[in-house]
Amino acid sequence: MSFLLKHRELALSLIIAIMVTGISIYAPAFATFENAASVLNDTSILCMLALGQMMVILTRGIDLSVASNLALSGMLSASLAQNYPDLPVIAFIAVAIATGLVLGLINGSLVAWLGIPPIVVTLGTLAIFRGMIVVYGGGNQVNASEMGDVFQSFPKVTFFGLSTIFWIMAVVAIAAWLFLSMTRVGRGLYAVGGNPVAARYCGIDLAPQQLLVYSVAGSISGLCGYLWVSRYGVAYSEIASGFELTVIAACVIGGVSIAGGVGTVAGALLGALFLGVIVNALPVMQITPFWQMAISGIVILAAVVVNARAEKRGVKLILPEARLAAGAAK
Repeated sequence: MSFLLKHRELALSLIIAIMVTGISIYAPAFATFENAASVLNDTSILCMLALGQMMVILTRGIDLSVASNLALSGMLSASLAQNYPDLPVIAFIAVAIATGLVLGLINGSLVAWLGIPPIVVTLGTLAIFRGMIVVYGGGNQVNASEMGDVFQSFPKVTFFGLSTIFWIMAVVAIAAWLFLSMTRVGRGLYAVGGNPVAARYCGIDLAPQQLLVYSVAGSISGLCGYLWVSRYGVAYSEIASGFELTVIAACVIGGVSIAGGVGTVAGALLGALFLGVIVNALPVMQITPFWQMAISGIVILAAVVVNARAEKRGVKLILPEARLAAGAAK
């Protein structure tokens, strides 16, 4: 058991494999390549958002506005397609990413330079970004018939049976792994989250790190905004409502510590894939929506408990608790 706690990605991979095997026995259609490709395509946006959220959490932060960022970025991108349908697809993507970046910079600036707690900032911007969609669109939505073929066709192109969204996610995942593993700034995120005071003594300033991670998370949310709207063919104020909780759940299940300083790209991806398998499997098993929510909640709670136990095991006391208490008494 302790071995699996120390190797969280391996344990999660085994759990996913056991789940897939069991579900496939119950419903053989679940084991087909087409269904596997559908799961991967459906989960790709969640994977990308989880990677951005993981970087924020590494610095002991949280971003509750990722889904609202996605919705606003998607709406602006769709609005551009509505008015200029013949623009190249890169223009729509660029507008979505730029919008997400600006929104991320707003979050990062409030957290880094004004010192406002991240949960307060992003809870506020969550509502503000949603409200901006209503103000901008007048409460109306942009439908598939108004977006144009150029805007909608790009995410639906497939290579080896997998959509463009999956391959974009793969590129984002590789870039995130290289950044966190191979760069000084990326490794610094772990130092800041693990011990901010020690990191400051080592010359790592917290504020620029916070501004960076919220900007990255915002940019990824903007990209996902375009991909979400173009794939599902509709843009309105309530798209992806509540999805930020699923993103955080994917991180927690993947072993990313809410306390900061702990998390891997592989873990975040596996956490998202775990949720993707559950979401796709429960309807196949004819489980009612109520029980789907209940089961998902139980899984998330179990993941939090496992994370807490793993972190507690990882703490090494220099002095036994009895000696610490005796010293305090003196």
